[in-house]
Amino acid sequence: MALALAGCVGSPEERSSATTRPVERVADPSWEKPEARTCLAELGSSGASFAPLPDRFYGAGCSTVNSVQLDRVGGDLGELQVTNLGAVACPLANSFAGWARYGVDRAARQIFGSPLARIETMGSYSCRNVAGTGRLSAHSRAEAIDVGAFVLEDGRRISVKAGWNASREEREFLRVIHRSACKRFGTVLGPDYNAAHHDHLHLELGSGSFCR
Repeated sequence: MALALAGCVGSPEERSSATTRPVERVADPSWEKPEARTCLAELGSSGASFAPLPDRFYGAGCSTVNSVQLDRVGGDLGELQVTNLGAVACPLANSFAGWARYGVDRAARQIFGSPLARIETMGSYSCRNVAGTGRLSAHSRAEAIDVGAFVLEDGRRISVKAGWNASREEREFLRVIHRSACKRFGTVLGPDYNAAHHDHLHLELGSGSFCR
């Protein structure tokens, strides 16, 4: 099941489906549910900067429900910028905020001696299939984020692609935060999983535990 949900990179045909126009729009019904309100409250208390989004249904099984636009997350020393994110399911945003603060920022300070300033992502929602299959990816529900790089306050940039097998510090940092992610997300895939993930960490919402 984890393999079925995890794929990030689809064919050009699969990628093009992300531009499908919404066939239905419902204005914020999810936020009336207690669990959704609780999720928003938790995200707010974490120090994140975000905005709730209306539910959207794009056809072909793709949707963004109970989602937020996440711009910054809270760190120990201040806000941490997050780039290139569209809609993110609120529970995933909460997991991501916790990982960014307690996993990534603290690892950066411990290993590099500099706080984290920015997490660069490759996006979240995309109406596409798991690569090589006919099954929808978790990205099609805004329940996955692909992370490509991290920028420190001192200006250093550590990318997954260049850093996975680079200096000792970069290798240590990326593997520490990979292990940390495995404690917070249902599926975590990195460069050691397959060639499709050579340049990013795939972080996926879920109740299981598939870490590669």
